[in-house]
Amino acid sequence: MKILVVFGTRPEAIKMAPVVKALAASETIRPVLCVTGQHREMLAEILNFFELVPDHDLALMRPEQDLVYLTSAVLRGMRRVLAAEKPDWVLVHGDTTTAMAAALAAFYAGCRIGHVEAGLRTGDLRQPWPEEMNRSVVDRISDRLFAPTASARDNLLRENLSADKIVVTGNTVIDALFAVRDALRDAALTRSLAERFGFLDPAKRLVLVTGHRRESFGRGFDEICAGLRRVAERSDVEIVYPVHLNPAVQRPVRRALADLSNVHLIDPVGYVSFVYLMTRSHVILTDSGGIQEEAPALGKPVLVMREVTERPEAVAAGTVALVGTDPQRIYDAVTELLDSPERYAVFARAHNPYGDGLASQRIRDALLRDPSDS
Repeated sequence: MKILVVFGTRPEAIKMAPVVKALAASETIRPVLCVTGQHREMLAEILNFFELVPDHDLALMRPEQDLVYLTSAVLRGMRRVLAAEKPDWVLVHGDTTTAMAAALAAFYAGCRIGHVEAGLRTGDLRQPWPEEMNRSVVDRISDRLFAPTASARDNLLRENLSADKIVVTGNTVIDALFAVRDALRDAALTRSLAERFGFLDPAKRLVLVTGHRRESFGRGFDEICAGLRRVAERSDVEIVYPVHLNPAVQRPVRRALADLSNVHLIDPVGYVSFVYLMTRSHVILTDSGGIQEEAPALGKPVLVMREVTERPEAVAAGTVALVGTDPQRIYDAVTELLDSPERYAVFARAHNPYGDGLASQRIRDALLRDPSDS
C-alpha cells in the first residue's frame, strides 16, 4: 500500500513525522513524503530528528506570499506528484492551507484522503481564519477522519459525517512530544541546550511566548505587545519570544519590545529547543493550537491569546485559559499565575486529554484494516 503524506509547516511536520515513522514500520506500507517547502529552515530539524528524507519538495515559498498564491501553487504541485505516485491514500494534517489544497487536489484526482486531527471546531469560520474553514473542507471530502478526541468525533457526527469514517486516535503531537522528552534525558543534549540558552536567569520566572495567527495581524499584535510590556515591568520575570519570520509579526513585535532588557526576542527555534524552553517555563502565552495540547502534558499553564479555541478539552480541564489579545486581560492573567500559588497549582497539573503517545500507531492500524484494501 502506498501512502502519500503531505505537509508544509513546522507544526504539521511535528505532528506528521511520527505518523510517517509508524507507517514505515509496517511491512505492507510504503510511505511517500511530500513537503511544500514553505518553511524549509523550520522543517529541517524535525526531519533530521525523525530521520526523514522527503521524496518530493514542491519548493513553493515566496516572499510575502498570500493565500491565493499558496492555494493555487499547492494544487498545481500536488497534481504533478499525484500523477507520478498514484498513491492508495493521501494523508494531510490539521487546518493549514497546505492541508486544504492538498486534500482538494487528491479529491480531484480520485484518491482516498485521510485527515489527521479531524473534527476540531470553534463554530466560527472567521476564528481562527482561515484555519476553521480549511479544516471543515478537509473533513467534508475525506474518506477517513482521524479524530484526536471524543469531542472532535462528536463535532463530526453533528455535521452528519459517517461514523464509519471516524477513528478516535489521540493527537500525534503527543507522540512527537514524548519522543523529544525521551531524547532530553540525554545529559549531553540537555547540557548543550542549557549553554545555548545561557542568557536565561534562573532567579527569574520564565514567560514563554509564541504568536503568529493571521487574525491577530495589525491591531491584535499591537495589543499583545502592549500586554507583554506591562508584564515585563516586573523585576521577577523574563520573557522569551521566538518571533515568527512573517514580517507581519516581526515588525510590530520588534518595534514594541526590542528595547526591554528582560525580553528576549529570538529567532524561531527547532522543536527540540522549544520543548526544552517549555520545560524551563513558568507560564506559556500562545496563539498556537499545538502548544495548547503539548504544555498540559508537561504541567505548564497556558494562556491562549485568542477569543475562541478549537481545542476545548484542556480549557475544560482547567490547564488552559483564553485571554484574547486585550493588554489588560493578558497582564491580569499572567500576574494572577505569578502571584497566586493556589491559582498556579490549579493550572499546573500534568493533565493530558489529548493522547497517550500511540496515536500514530492507531492511524497506521486503521489504514491497514480498511476493508477496501483487502
